[in-house]
Amino acid sequence: MYDTTDVRSSLATAPAAAPTGAVAAPEYVEFDDLPPSTVSDAGSRTWLARAQNLTVAYSRAVAGDPLDRADQPHEYMVLLPFAGASMTITSEAGEGTVEGPALAIVPPGRSSVVVDTDTELVRLFDVRSADLAEAALNADAYAEPHPNVAPLEPWPDPPEGHRLRLYPCGDIPKVDGRFGRIFRSSAFMVNVFYPSTGPRATDRLSPHTHDDFEQIGLVLRGECTHHIRTPWGKDMATWREDEHRAVGSPSMVIIPPPTVHTTQSTGAGEYVHFDIFSPPRVDFSSKPGWVLNADEYPAPPGVDPAGDGASA
Repeated sequence: MYDTTDVRSSLATAPAAAPTGAVAAPEYVEFDDLPPSTVSDAGSRTWLARAQNLTVAYSRAVAGDPLDRADQPHEYMVLLPFAGASMTITSEAGEGTVEGPALAIVPPGRSSVVVDTDTELVRLFDVRSADLAEAALNADAYAEPHPNVAPLEPWPDPPEGHRLRLYPCGDIPKVDGRFGRIFRSSAFMVNVFYPSTGPRATDRLSPHTHDDFEQIGLVLRGECTHHIRTPWGKDMATWREDEHRAVGSPSMVIIPPPTVHTTQSTGAGEYVHFDIFSPPRVDFSSKPGWVLNADEYPAPPGVDPAGDGASA
């Protein structure tokens, strides 16, 4: 499934489950081709796009313009993707400022995010924030739950309680054998990949599948091609041609299970992307040292911290 040079080749694997019903089609969202979902009085533009268990709010935020949540019932994440900008977050359980690139976990309740310069910003809300899920540009694609996607079952809350958590990412060194920069909360897992330059080698791709969760790929710089193959079931009417979808940035893909998929960066310049999952992944969480804030967000009982998959 993975080349032996890929650190994911060491992940615990399990037999693939048979699809339940028809396999959903991939969803592609190219933000610049769509009107924003909201435009603030100061000019901040926000696009909402959803997956089964989460909603992505991609914003071109104006300096000093607060992006508010008045009565947020659950934690949410904020990604400040680029250096040269900082964000200040105020909440009912703390406030602070962090320079990009950075990730924050914002506690429930009233909160506000303000950037110090015009920049891109991404917020992640789980499906329980129904107002945002219903307002998503692709909400019609989820009028009915997708049968192959397991519903969100949040992982344990942080033992020390909800508070504002800020994670600067720019100075986190690369470590051999670790896959990117992974953070999790009770509802999300995000891999903040290190930027790369130039096209991905065509003999180092990584086609793989997921049994019961979607993968959300968010590209904020560069170009890529998403290669996606829907497995054949017994009903030929549900078969699809292989997809090789070229996209630019900013863009988002929702890859449904159990499609075979891999993404190939194709441009000559910088490539900046993130992988997003909801709930957190068991296999990544089972690898010692992969989840950088694992001490703050415990895994559920049965997830083996020694890295051998699910414990007996």
